[in-house]
Amino acid sequence: MKLPAIVHKYSSPKNFYTMSGKMVPWFAWGFGLTLVFGLYYGFFIAPTDYQQGESYRIMFVHVPAAWMSMFVYMVMAVSGAVGLIWRIKTADLMASASAPIGAAFTLIALITGSLWGKPMWGTYWVWDARLTSELILLFLYLGFIALQASIEDPRNAARAGAILAIVGVVNIPIIHYSVEWWSTLHQGATVTKFDKPSIHIDMLIPLLVMAVSFKLYYATSVLMRGRAEILLREQNSRWVKEIVANEGAALGGAK
Repeated sequence: MKLPAIVHKYSSPKNFYTMSGKMVPWFAWGFGLTLVFGLYYGFFIAPTDYQQGESYRIMFVHVPAAWMSMFVYMVMAVSGAVGLIWRIKTADLMASASAPIGAAFTLIALITGSLWGKPMWGTYWVWDARLTSELILLFLYLGFIALQASIEDPRNAARAGAILAIVGVVNIPIIHYSVEWWSTLHQGATVTKFDKPSIHIDMLIPLLVMAVSFKLYYATSVLMRGRAEILLREQNSRWVKEIVANEGAALGGAK
């Protein structure tokens, strides 16, 4: 199966670098605006929960971070598969650039979940099915990063990382459905229960805004990391030398 020609065109390092450079500022501004709105709405406008009190507000960081931990890993796995099958350099770059960001989201989800769990469960940690599978996800991220760092050849590192990412996908549905498959302290779905919503609209709005904000942050960060990695890997290419020369001239003229 061949990918469309337009995919190959815009996934080339040079075109990807140019296109992503135009997208980053928009994503960054969107992230900043949605973050301010989401945090203000969530912490100052959303009503107090009748059972959990004010402590539930950590949800506005915890839940989007947990969603992003799974989303970023899926992006890694898909990018790794594309790079493995069609040998597209930028797909490998996206997988590599995503790993530290996904690991950070997973760590944030675990820490905020523990802080939320203390007043709710009386302890920071229990070997709950969802918490345990989320911890395994963090280990998968760290394993991916360590594996790629241990292999000098970029192509071989990309192949090894892609295989690990694809195999690790099995953990994603376990995280998502763990509250339904096993008896667990973790609360079940609230946002996706469209037939019988169990979250107030004034809580849902900032939660969804924060979810969008975290996605915009990911888009900004992964593109910036990808652009830096492209310059490093393609440093001997003529187009990279031209960019470096032009930027150097511009900086020199500004002094």
